[in-house]
Amino acid sequence: MPSPRAAITRRRLLSTTVSALAAPAIIGGLPMQVRAAAPPLGPSAPTHYRFKLGDFEVTTILDAGAMIDGPWPIVGEDRPKAEVEQLMRDNLLPETRFQPGFTPTLVNTGRELILFDTGNGADGFVPRPHGGWLARTLKTAGYAPEQVDLVVLTHGHVDHIGGLMEEGRPLFPNARYAIGGTEYDFWASKDRLSAPREGNEFKSARLFQQTVVPLAERTGFLKPGEEAAPGIRAVEAYGHTPGHLAFHIESRGNRLLLWGDCAHHEVASLARPEWHAFFDMEKERGAATRRRIYGMASADRLPVIGYHMTFPSVGFVERQEAGYRWIPASYQLNL
Repeated sequence: MPSPRAAITRRRLLSTTVSALAAPAIIGGLPMQVRAAAPPLGPSAPTHYRFKLGDFEVTTILDAGAMIDGPWPIVGEDRPKAEVEQLMRDNLLPETRFQPGFTPTLVNTGRELILFDTGNGADGFVPRPHGGWLARTLKTAGYAPEQVDLVVLTHGHVDHIGGLMEEGRPLFPNARYAIGGTEYDFWASKDRLSAPREGNEFKSARLFQQTVVPLAERTGFLKPGEEAAPGIRAVEAYGHTPGHLAFHIESRGNRLLLWGDCAHHEVASLARPEWHAFFDMEKERGAATRRRIYGMASADRLPVIGYHMTFPSVGFVERQEAGYRWIPASYQLNL
C-alpha cells in the first residue's frame, strides 16, 4: 500500500509519543503522584496469531503497527472527504487516522512451510522502525527464515515484496517463489521505470526489479485457477494491480480465503465496495473485484485473511443492504 498522499507523518508520530511520555499524569487539573511499585510498561499488542485449518496450521504475522492518515483518500478518493469521515463517525472510529494491518501469512501444510507476502522490509510503505518487522517477528512466532519452502506474492507493491531481501541477500535462502505471470510481466517491464519517480508505480517497479526479478529462475508463474501448492489455488483479483491474486486455501474440506489487497479498511472498503481506492491501478475493475470477492466470501461463509485488516487480520464477511460488513474472528477457528 505505497503512497505519497497517505505517507506516515513520522515527525508527528514521534512528537506525539514524546509529548505523551513527558506530560505528568493529571487528575482534576492537578498533577497526580504515582505511588505504584510497578512502572507503566507502555502499550502491548500481539505479533502473531495461529490457528488450525484442517491439517494445515496458519499463522498471521504483524509487519507494522503505525497509525497513518486516512482512510480518505486511501478509500473513497472519488468521494468527498466529509462523506468518508461521516462513515467513520457512524462506526465509532477516528475520522482522519487509522491503523491498517500489514500481515504476511504462513501456512504449514505438513509438507512445506509457505509464506504469503513479505511485508515492508527496511524501506517499504511503513519503513523501520515503524514497520518491516517480518524478519524479527518470524522468530517470535517460532520460525526461522531458512524453514520457509515457498514464498507466494499476491502482487508487486512495496509493502508485499519489501521483506524479500535483508542487507542485499534473500531472507529466505531455501525458498522457491510464486507470483501471477501477468503481475510479474507488468512489474518486470523496464517501461515501469518511466513512471514519475515520486509515484507509487516507480517505487514498486524499482524494488520489484531489484528483489523479485533476480529470483526468476526459482519462481513459478501462476494463472488464476492454478495451484501454488497442493490445497492452495490462485483466484483472479485483478484491478488493484494488473495481475493481483487472491488464494483459496483448503485442507480436509476446511476452506480459507486469503484476499491480499481486496480491502484497505475493514469498514470503508466493505461498506462501500464501489468507492475508488487510491492504490488501485484500475479503479472500476478494482471495485468490480471487491464486489465479487466479498460476495463469494459472504455466500460461502469463508474465513478470510485480509492483509490490511486490523491485526490479526482474520475475519468473516456479512452481506448488508448497501454493501458488506467485516466481522473479526473470535473463537470460530479455535474449534
